[in-house]
Amino acid sequence: MMGLFKNCIFTLTLYLLQGATASLIQLNNNGYESIVIAIDPTVPEDDKLIQHIKDMVSEASTYLYGATENRFYFKEVSILIPTTWQTKADYEKPKLETYKNADIIIEVPNPPGSDAPRTDQIGQCGDMGERIHLTPDIVSGKKLKEYGPQGRILVHEWAHLRWGVFEEYNEAEPFYQSNGKNVPVKCSEAISGNNKVNTCSGGSCSVRTCRTDPQTGKFNKGCVFIPDEQQTERASIMFMQSIGSVVEFCTEKNHNKDAPNAQNQKCNLRSTWEVIQDSEDYNTSTPMTAAKPPETSFSLKQIRERVLCLVLDKSTSMVNGDRLNRLNQAAKLFLLQIIEMGSFVGVITFDSAATVQSELVQIETDAERNTLITKLPAAPSGGTSICNGLKSAFTVIEKKVSTNGSEIVLLTDGEDSKISTCFDQVKQSGAIIHTVALGPSADKDLEKLSEMTGGVQTAATDNAQNNGLIDAFSALSSGNGMTTQQSIQLESKGTTLKNGEWMNGTVIVDSTIGNDTLFLVTWTAQQPQIFVSDPSGNIYNSFTVDAKSKMAYLQIPNTAKVGIWTYSLKSSAQTLTLTVTSRAANPNVPPITVDSKMNKDSSNFPSPMIVYADIRQGSLPIIGATVTALIESADGTTVTLELLDNGAGADASKNDGVYSRYFTAYKTNGRYSLKVRALGGANTQRSRSQVNGALYIPGWVENGEVKMNPPRPEFNVSDPQDKQVCFSRTGSGGSFVVTNIPSDSIQDVFPPCQITDLKAQIEGNRINLTWTAPGGDYDHGRAQQYIIRISESILDLRDKFDDALQVNTTDLIPEEANTQEFFVFEPKGINLVNGTNLYIAIQAVDEANLKSKLSNIAQVSVFIPPEETPCGSNHIFKIVWKWLGELQLTIPK
Repeated sequence: MMGLFKNCIFTLTLYLLQGATASLIQLNNNGYESIVIAIDPTVPEDDKLIQHIKDMVSEASTYLYGATENRFYFKEVSILIPTTWQTKADYEKPKLETYKNADIIIEVPNPPGSDAPRTDQIGQCGDMGERIHLTPDIVSGKKLKEYGPQGRILVHEWAHLRWGVFEEYNEAEPFYQSNGKNVPVKCSEAISGNNKVNTCSGGSCSVRTCRTDPQTGKFNKGCVFIPDEQQTERASIMFMQSIGSVVEFCTEKNHNKDAPNAQNQKCNLRSTWEVIQDSEDYNTSTPMTAAKPPETSFSLKQIRERVLCLVLDKSTSMVNGDRLNRLNQAAKLFLLQIIEMGSFVGVITFDSAATVQSELVQIETDAERNTLITKLPAAPSGGTSICNGLKSAFTVIEKKVSTNGSEIVLLTDGEDSKISTCFDQVKQSGAIIHTVALGPSADKDLEKLSEMTGGVQTAATDNAQNNGLIDAFSALSSGNGMTTQQSIQLESKGTTLKNGEWMNGTVIVDSTIGNDTLFLVTWTAQQPQIFVSDPSGNIYNSFTVDAKSKMAYLQIPNTAKVGIWTYSLKSSAQTLTLTVTSRAANPNVPPITVDSKMNKDSSNFPSPMIVYADIRQGSLPIIGATVTALIESADGTTVTLELLDNGAGADASKNDGVYSRYFTAYKTNGRYSLKVRALGGANTQRSRSQVNGALYIPGWVENGEVKMNPPRPEFNVSDPQDKQVCFSRTGSGGSFVVTNIPSDSIQDVFPPCQITDLKAQIEGNRINLTWTAPGGDYDHGRAQQYIIRISESILDLRDKFDDALQVNTTDLIPEEANTQEFFVFEPKGINLVNGTNLYIAIQAVDEANLKSKLSNIAQVSVFIPPEETPCGSNHIFKIVWKWLGELQLTIPK
């Protein structure tokens, strides 16, 4: 039954961003349940690794319990075993657990030797993260010196994942100046150690004391903080959980508010424990009395073949907007191209009653695909009974296997007042339900089915040229599938032509894809003329035409040529769409993928939403791409939005491959659908993964002696399989619902977004500021003015901003949103003596006098270089150098 999944080992790229609430984790009586830890199929089979995972979680549970004052522990964990490992009797079949919704991934390091633990965090302070990444060497305790015990590492990452706290160190700038001294970025300040430089050359290394730049007073590059191995300080886990004495998070009492780290920058100077105390977890729980937490329960679950039922509405309303025909077009693409080989597929149609069109059939050749296509609905009739369709699907699946872990794709355009009557059966089934809401009248409770089962929710309007229905089905690749097997969408677009007009365009086939490439064209009236040519100019015109469904498709033989493909469609007046899909060119090279989502599945006006698109090849982020979000409202109107990876506005981190933007252009109440288009070009490149994770410890001071750890491997951007980064991708980000939009004209209710990247430098008596401009409406448009204030007290500036000394900004006119701003000023009214600490913050104000949140607080420390004296070493050096020069001039030739 494992089909050909069992016989091949492929590189797995996991979907990071599918749905706003992908995780299954629940907090029940202080214990975290339904945690999913997945072993990547690229990890060599090793029974010891499973035991190492159990040991790590058990150790972490005890550490977490103590660190949270007996409040939280790990209660129940599922470990997903890949299909590439041998099947064993004690391996269960997963229910709702998939690789797509896994909370922790154990994966092979990329590049090799790069074992840095990390947590994907794309949100703001207090927002849950996406996923934790660990390597086998971390889990098995082989990196104790570099990162500390594996259980402590997991707790550090868990705080990122669950509570949205950030790092209390700063690898890019490990020191800051305060009161005229260089201070390590650390929390708490009581952590002791030495500041050293480790210089390596010719295979040997030497450790020396850090040197200071005489003009700036800052340590020269390469200086790092080396902690003492023996400590007594108990905080903080988000700085160095690897120190044996550290068993607590930083609190308001011992938090270092001056340290320029991500926690202070993103969380308004609050300590990690303060952020945790604000979480729902904390506020819905009370401490336990037991000295130790209960033991963690583990279950081992191995991924099996994909089992899926299409449950398709064929009620009378499906005749509207050519819905039934468009359903057939999208379902045919799904059966031809999206569903993976080896999968079991059944087809159910429903109106007032349900009809089994096909029992489960395993797809082993194209013949099974074509047979299933003949079972799609032909004519609309009857009412709408969603529960009958679901119950029939459960029956069909149970004839073959358990419904646990099976999938149902449910498409409907109608309302069903009895949909809630089968909610309990859906929950008990263990099946994952993906919902497709077609048209404006699909039942409002439809999404509850996908929410309660971890499925994907999508929507499509009757505006055919937006290609929403095909996009919805294209988004349904396996949650457990390997991206080297999955269909990748390269293009999805449509247009309405007048008589004799052309629809022209290009598609980039990059070197990471090219197998099983398909061009699909649909029309609404008459078959158009279709021309497709490859990069060498060869023309392909052998399309398979399905006149009844008004579609034609072309399968490119072998591997499609790398380069720019062109297409031209000419027709009478009608609507045309074009979809291009492909698969990985090499089973050992992950393709470039784009995964998109909104920050939440629903929103009440005027709460803004955030669009995210994650672009990567394997675990490597792709930066410098052009990324556009297309957001379609229920009335078919589409808003185009450029997404940015600039670390400003909605974007949490610069150059991490996650492109973001606020969405505020609400048009109407109801469902909205998201599609993202990404293009790679001359400025696009792979990058090292951004690390929100446990700090790499460069070395330890043991009994007064500095002992350095091995240096980390350097990332070489040209080291991956090839250097090709020109690509084109499109991808559905699912659907979301907006309510409470006023019927009258919308007034300005959106303030400028918070400035999060304010930086300051001092040169003499002038302070240079840089930041990214916000907009008048979050990160759109232009703000009206800036209010800049300074203080010698960081807390006064934060808590009493309006009372702080204001900087004259009369000549500072805000630029368009996302433009880099520069401003230089001389602080008036402050005595700039050596060692003075100054703190600066900004508020942006729009035309409606709406103010942004206070920016991150930038800081500078006044440093006045000492005056040179005749006896100073620099002065003597200059005299000797001048004397030598004069001596050289007097030597006769």
